[in-house]
Amino acid sequence: MSAAENAGIHAPTSGEYIQHHLQHLQTNFSLESVKQSSIVDFSLFNLDSLIYSVLLGVIGCFFLWRAARKATSGVPGRFQAAVEILSEMVDSQAKGVIHNAKSRKLVSPLALTVFVWIFLMNAMDMLPVDMLPRIWTMLYGAAGHDPEHAYMRVVPTADLSTTLGLSISVLLVCLVYNIKIKGIGGWSHELIAAPFGDHWFLYPINFLMQMIEFTAKTVSHGMRLFGNMFAGELVFMLIALMGGVWAWQFNPLTGMFWLGFGHVVAGTVWSIFHILVITLQAFIFMMLTLIYVGQAHDSH
Repeated sequence: MSAAENAGIHAPTSGEYIQHHLQHLQTNFSLESVKQSSIVDFSLFNLDSLIYSVLLGVIGCFFLWRAARKATSGVPGRFQAAVEILSEMVDSQAKGVIHNAKSRKLVSPLALTVFVWIFLMNAMDMLPVDMLPRIWTMLYGAAGHDPEHAYMRVVPTADLSTTLGLSISVLLVCLVYNIKIKGIGGWSHELIAAPFGDHWFLYPINFLMQMIEFTAKTVSHGMRLFGNMFAGELVFMLIALMGGVWAWQFNPLTGMFWLGFGHVVAGTVWSIFHILVITLQAFIFMMLTLIYVGQAHDSH
C-alpha cells in the first residue's frame, strides 16, 4: 500500500495527474522591494527549468570542448566524426545565409551551441515522465496534493519562459549586428525609412512596422519551439497515464490487458517519432537564428 493510501488520500484522477505534471518546481526569492514597486510579481521562478537548462548547457559545451580538444588530423573516431559532421552542417548553413566571413566566426559556433543545447533540452522528453520527479521526491520531499510526487517538469523547452528567453537572446544578437554592420546612424535611419520608403510622412508608419516585425519574429521564434515541445510532453503524459491505469487496475480477465499493451506500443512508436521532432525543432530554431542574424546584415 502506498503512502498516499496509508494517509487516506485517494489516487489522483486523470485530470489531477496531468495537472500535477504541468506544475513547475518553484522557489521564492525575497524581492519585497521589487514587488512593492512593480505590478509584476518576480518572486516565483521555475527552478526546474533553470536547473535542467543550465545543467544541459554545461554538458553540451563540455562535449563540444572535449571534441575540439581531442581532435586529431588522422582518422577521426566516431565521436570526433559526429561532431565534425555537425559542425560542417552548421557552417554550410551559415555560409548560405550570412555572407560576412568575419561575422561567421562568431555566429557559426553560436548556432552550433544553440542546436546542441536545444537538442539536449528537447531530449529530456524521452525520459520516463515520473522518473526524475520521483528521484527528487526521495531526496528533497514532495509538494502538492500527491505526497509521493514532487512538482517538477524536466523539459526546459516546454516552458514558455525558457523559449522566449532564448528568442529574446537571439533578438539582442540581431540588434548588436544591426548596429555593428550599419552603424547607429544607418540603422536608426533604416528604422524610419523602411519598408515603405524614405518620406517624412511615412516615418511613424515605418517605425511601427519595424517594431511589429521585431516583436513578431521574437515571439514566433520562441512560441514555435514551446508549442511543439509542450504538445509532445502532453502526449507522453497521456501515454504514461494509460500505463498507470493499467497498473492500478490490472486484471488479466478484463480489457485492461489491452490498455497495458497499447501503453507499450504507443510509448515506443511516439518515442521513435519524437526523436525526429526534437531534432527538427532544434534545427529549425538554429536556422531561424541564422536567418535573423543574416537579415541584420542586409540593408533595406
